Amino acid sequence: MQNAEEDRRPYIHPIVSPDGVGVVTENSPSHHLWQHGLYVGLNDVNGVGFWSEGLAKTGADTDGTFHPHILGTPEADENHASWAISTEYRSPAGDPILDETQEWTLTDEGDHYVLDLVWTLKGRVAVTFGEYPYGGLFLRMPWRAESGGSAINSSGQNVAEADGERAKWVAVQMPIEGRDLESQVAMMDHPQNLAHPVPWRVDHQLGVSPSASIAGEWHLGAGEERTFLHRVVVYASPVDPSVIEESWTSFSERESV
Repeated sequence: MQNAEEDRRPYIHPIVSPDGVGVVTENSPSHHLWQHGLYVGLNDVNGVGFWSEGLAKTGADTDGTFHPHILGTPEADENHASWAISTEYRSPAGDPILDETQEWTLTDEGDHYVLDLVWTLKGRVAVTFGEYPYGGLFLRMPWRAESGGSAINSSGQNVAEADGERAKWVAVQMPIEGRDLESQVAMMDHPQNLAHPVPWRVDHQLGVSPSASIAGEWHLGAGEERTFLHRVVVYASPVDPSVIEESWTSFSERESV
């Protein structure tokens, strides 16, 4: 479900497993209160943070704010749905820094969902995105220390190896309450994106994010836009990496926007 409360970060949660049993995302876990299912977070945007929402123990005075609204009317037809949301990012003083647009398309394939995102950032002023260990589209699944989980990337690296490494995709799987089998979610980076194959954040609780900011500082001029394409595939049960690679190949052939 798309959430877009006034003056709050937009996010998608809950995402129910394709077979209808269990929820594969988590909102505001105790270990990261500012993480919300599937969402976008950025760090060091002209020195302003759009990650921790003022909830972290340090840095709250430099955190900016989010101001979203739905664009047009969401559409649904058979197994497809589409919607778009625009968000103004403001500094702690209330000055606009960025305009963000998220254009989502959901396709229900029965045993899996395909969520395609066209993500566009437009500078309201000249913007510098500082080098940072994480930032971008982020997935938070309901990780529990006692039940664990695993991750693998397109190079075959596991969770202990994948953080900060470049990859075309990263897939995470873990036990989900109410399910006998683990659920799996694959996130994908498109060849047209900045710094592709992008470095990834894979944290200790299996939160994952393709992040151009890991690769280094980048910029937008006032009025300049940059668009990223991402795909998120939610599987009812884990699949072989070759299946994920096939989906990425199909996604990679999608025309640039």
